Amino acid sequence: MTAPDAGRGIGNGESAAEITTTFVGLPRDSFRILHVSTGNVCRSPITERLTRHLVTDRLGAFLGGGLVVESAGTWGHEGAPMEANAEAVLAEFGADASGFVGRELLDEHVIRADLVLTATRDHRAQVISMGHSAGLRTFTLKEFTRLVRAIDPATLPPLSDGVVVRARALVRAAAALRGWLLAPTAEADEVYDPYGAPLPFFQSIGDEIHEALDPVVTALTGVPARM
Repeated sequence: MTAPDAGRGIGNGESAAEITTTFVGLPRDSFRILHVSTGNVCRSPITERLTRHLVTDRLGAFLGGGLVVESAGTWGHEGAPMEANAEAVLAEFGADASGFVGRELLDEHVIRADLVLTATRDHRAQVISMGHSAGLRTFTLKEFTRLVRAIDPATLPPLSDGVVVRARALVRAAAALRGWLLAPTAEADEVYDPYGAPLPFFQSIGDEIHEALDPVVTALTGVPARM
């Protein structure tokens, strides 16, 4: 069996597409976050690039280097660029949209991921159905946010132990809480697809994603957003 490639990390021998999606100075010990939507041209690219932007804003590229942030789509437009309105949304947040290339979700992406965050419950179900013991590390984005808000930060390893150690502990804690903190409604865990919609709808989805990501990144890094 051929081993999967190194993904989108930065190091020796990566392709140009791989270089666009993670932090500089990627160490061997890393934590991979995989964002999943349908086409991988709207929601998951916004979530991927916003995650990178927020982590770098808190930790800088060096300290955040243990986190590898990727995305793919269950019906991914392989090789496609990000939607123009998605790029516009990222620009409003000051996040980098350059060089993005769409991908179809593959088994190897799920196998490598330490945390899978999906746009909807259907995406979550599709990831889990692929196997690879993905159930305990796959959540919708909003579901993970709800669980993270309930975790006492003092129970997590300090950042001095490394962002990878802290991130792994956060996923374990969230998985343990999942059966106890249910969504108030089914729609509460959904990020709806803005594909083909005008810019204002993309902006509203971008705001939803940013609001959901902020507490997640704060929990991962131990550093709150700058005021």
